[in-house]
Amino acid sequence: MQSLKDIVPAALNNINTKFIVVDKGRIALEGQQKMCLALVADETAAVHFQMWGDECDAFEPGDIIRLENGIFSYNRNNLLLRAGKRGKAEKVGEFTIAYVETPNMSEIRWAPDPSNSKIYVPEAVISPFSQVFPPVN
Repeated sequence: MQSLKDIVPAALNNINTKFIVVDKGRIALEGQQKMCLALVADETAAVHFQMWGDECDAFEPGDIIRLENGIFSYNRNNLLLRAGKRGKAEKVGEFTIAYVETPNMSEIRWAPDPSNSKIYVPEAVISPFSQVFPPVN
């Protein structure tokens, strides 16, 4: 099981991790498909999780999700975690996981590694916390 902080962006369907849904945005239609964005976190980091179709209704804040064969990908220059076509997201519990909201992996600008263009490395921190789901003051 990978921790969110140790996952680097790459277009590979090989991310196996567990996290809690901290917050969830509104459901929107993208074409004919429902889509929504959530802030998810584990004990090492947070990231934006993109949900499609039935996933939008299946998961709520406080749900603990196990992701198998997920993928980190870019959508409009933002790094997102998602199940993808080959991945599987499944609720495995509620409310009983330690988590942090910083660093937010979706608020880091990533660039190809000069020594290996298939690997991405952090280039700059855009914001220490989610700009989509700001922390409660």
